Amino acid sequence: MKSLKKLLVASSVTAVAMVGLAACSSSSSSDENSLTVYSGRSENLVKPLYDKFTEQTGVQLNVRYGDSAELSAQIAEEGSNTPAQVFFSQDAGAIGALEKANLLAPLPASVATTVPEVYRTTQWTGISARARSIVYNSTIVPKAPKTVYDLVKPEYKGQLGIAPTNASFQSFVTAMRMTEGDAKTEAWLEGIVANGAQKFENNVSIVTAINDGALGIGLVNHYYWFQIAKEKGGAQNMKATQAFTSPGDPGSLVNVAAAGLTASNATNANAEKLLAFLLNTDSQTYFATETFEYPLLPGIPGPNGSPPLSSLQSPPVKLNDLSDLPGTQAMLRSVGLI
Repeated sequence: MKSLKKLLVASSVTAVAMVGLAACSSSSSSDENSLTVYSGRSENLVKPLYDKFTEQTGVQLNVRYGDSAELSAQIAEEGSNTPAQVFFSQDAGAIGALEKANLLAPLPASVATTVPEVYRTTQWTGISARARSIVYNSTIVPKAPKTVYDLVKPEYKGQLGIAPTNASFQSFVTAMRMTEGDAKTEAWLEGIVANGAQKFENNVSIVTAINDGALGIGLVNHYYWFQIAKEKGGAQNMKATQAFTSPGDPGSLVNVAAAGLTASNATNANAEKLLAFLLNTDSQTYFATETFEYPLLPGIPGPNGSPPLSSLQSPPVKLNDLSDLPGTQAMLRSVGLI
């Protein structure tokens, strides 16, 4: 476990410290009316759900918001002394690192098999899913490529936008490493750098730049296009178009936001209630209609206008294998992207 801590903490010690300073006060795990959550999902996305949970159960949530990788590192550093009782991660990689370090408890039986097997393990469960996609402005880039490997071609020179510090981009690169190997992945990264890829802080900035005509094409998660479309009054007002790469291409990775219990909370009733709440029909419908993610509870339709989740063939990688974020971050640094 020491090696995991060193790897995870090395690249984010300062950020973790800042998260800790900004943290809200947490209660003891013995308090039957409260629960401490480390949330890699942002406050603006999930606070309405947290508030509804408290309203329905009476359980007060002490929520510490932050970057998923940084919160994962913090739990690893805190070990058995962590105040976190539930970790809600933005992606599978950050929570997978904790499972591999034996820092998560087995899932409660009530939620252990709720979602399809591909979106869970024995220690964490996917809550919602998102697909990597390509967004492009057809007046600048006539059509989107069928594979991300084509983005090194001259026709995309200076027109590609990426968010290399974003967890979703780093998970996508990790998946490429797992399926294609480090050499091919690094060569691709070097290729897009040489082709003038532009760095953005986040996915929203990429979609906005494309829609405004300041950028031709970008790699994002699918739901950001829907968010901008909602702000613009509907898809009919969008100049940016969304597309998906060929089945199995790294550019169509389907990742999950996932939650699990920390190792000392295997029998925590409030923690179990929260996981069950996030997977109930109302919460899953919220993800489809408010955040435009794919629900993972069978029978709940995805965002209106999006292709069915079942039609998106992710590259052949187990989501738990996306845990090597330090290796991916090292590669991104080596090519000058972070």
